[in-house]
Amino acid sequence: MANLKTHLVLNMKDVVIVKPSKPTPSELLSLSTIDSDPVLNILCQTIYVYKANLDSPNDQLDPVNVIKEALSKALVYYYPLAGKIVTFDDGKLGINCNADGVPFLEATADCELSSLHYLEGIDVPTAQKLVFDNPNSQDEASDHPLVFKVTKFLCGGCTLGMGLSHSVCDGFGASQFFRALAELACGKSEPSVKPVWERERLMGTLLKEPLQFPIDEASRAVSPFWPTKEISHECFNLNGKSIQRLKMELMKESDDVKESFTTVEALGAYVWRSRARALELSSDGKTMLCLAVGVRHLLDPPLPEGYYGNAFVGSNVVLTVKELDENPLSEVVKLIKESKKLPSSNEYIRNTINMLETMRQRNIRVEGTCASVVLTDWRQLSLMEEVDFGWKASVNIVPVPWNILGYVDLCLFLPPSNLDPSMKGGVRVFVSLPKASMPKFREEMEALKLMRGDEGSTQQ
Repeated sequence: MANLKTHLVLNMKDVVIVKPSKPTPSELLSLSTIDSDPVLNILCQTIYVYKANLDSPNDQLDPVNVIKEALSKALVYYYPLAGKIVTFDDGKLGINCNADGVPFLEATADCELSSLHYLEGIDVPTAQKLVFDNPNSQDEASDHPLVFKVTKFLCGGCTLGMGLSHSVCDGFGASQFFRALAELACGKSEPSVKPVWERERLMGTLLKEPLQFPIDEASRAVSPFWPTKEISHECFNLNGKSIQRLKMELMKESDDVKESFTTVEALGAYVWRSRARALELSSDGKTMLCLAVGVRHLLDPPLPEGYYGNAFVGSNVVLTVKELDENPLSEVVKLIKESKKLPSSNEYIRNTINMLETMRQRNIRVEGTCASVVLTDWRQLSLMEEVDFGWKASVNIVPVPWNILGYVDLCLFLPPSNLDPSMKGGVRVFVSLPKASMPKFREEMEALKLMRGDEGSTQQ
C-alpha cells in the first residue's frame, strides 16, 4: 500500500445487534478439523468500497438500512454466524447457535471517498478505522464469528467493513455468504445457493506415526530481519502486460514451446524468490512455498455446493534458498505446477487433515518464521464483478492485514480494483514483511514492471 497518510475523522453511532429475521435452530455445532486449526482462529477483516449510486439520486437508499435488513434475512440461512464461537473440552472449536446476533456499527466520514482514492494505497491505520474494532492480538479475537461496519461518505458512497472468522469460512465460503447478502439486499426472496454445514465430512483422526514436517527447525532458513515487531504491509499493482512478459520469458527460458504457466505459478515463483532475496534468507537453509488449494470438487465424493467451511489444503514446494535464487525461475515454476497435482489425490487431502488433527491434539503450533510463504489467490472469488447491493459492484476490495502466522508468511493475490482500466487482467500482490526488508522487495516488484523480455536485467 502506498501509505497515503490521511486524516480520517469518523462520527460513530452506537453498536446495534442484528438478529435473524425469523426463529432459527438452537444447537451446538462442531467445526471441522481444518476449521479448528489454531492458525485460522482470527477475524479476517475486508473492506468493500462502493461509489455513490448516481443513477437514482431521488431514490437514494440508505446503505445502512439496506445492509442491516439483508443481514437479518441472511442470518436465517446462515444462522451459525449469529451465534458464538466456543471451544470444547477437547480443544476443538464449535458454534453455539443461540441467535445472539451480529454486532453492527454505523459511521459517517467527514470527507469524500475520492479524497481517499477509493482506498487504493490506503495506509493500514486508516483502513483499520473502517472495520469493526480490529483486534490486533489473536487472544482478543472476538467470539462473534461475524461483525460489520458501514461507513457513509459525503459523496454518497460507502464502505462495508466485514469481519468474518476464518475458523468458520474460507475465502470461498465468505464470498458465498457475501453474495447471498447482496441477493437479499436486491430483493430476492432467498439466496440462490443454500448454505450447507456438513463439517463432519472434514474431521481428521490422530496419526500413529511421528509427524513429518516439510521443513524441520534445524534446516529452516533464517532472516537477519526476523523476529521483529516492525512490520510493513504493502500492496503492489502488476498489470496484465507485466505478467504476460514474465510468462513469455519463462516459456523462452524453459525451451518448451508447449509449456504454459498460469499467473499463480509464474508470479508465485517470482514473489517467492523476491521475498527470499528481500529477507536475505540464509542460502543453505530451506524455504517453502505453500499454495492454498481448494478441495471442494477434488474430494470424492465432492463437497456439496453451498459448503461454506474451510476446504483447502496446502501444496508445498521446498528448496534451499540457494536453489531458489540460482536455478532458472522456470524450473521453480515447474515445481509449483507439479505440486498443484498433489491435492487431487484423496489420500493426500485426508493425510493433511489427519496431520492437522494430530498437531491440534498434541498442541503443536505453527508460527511465522519468514522461511515459508503461504500463497492465497483471491482472484477466483469473483468478488469484484458480481456482487451488487443495488448500487453497482464495488470499485475496490481492501484486506486489512490479518495476523496469520505473525503476518509475515502470508501473501495474497487480489483482483485489481475497478479504478484503473490499465490494470485489467492484472494482479495486486499483498504482502507483509519486516520493515527493513520491504525496500528490497519493492525493488524486485519494480524490476518485474520494467522487464523487457530480457530476464537478465532483473537478476541482482
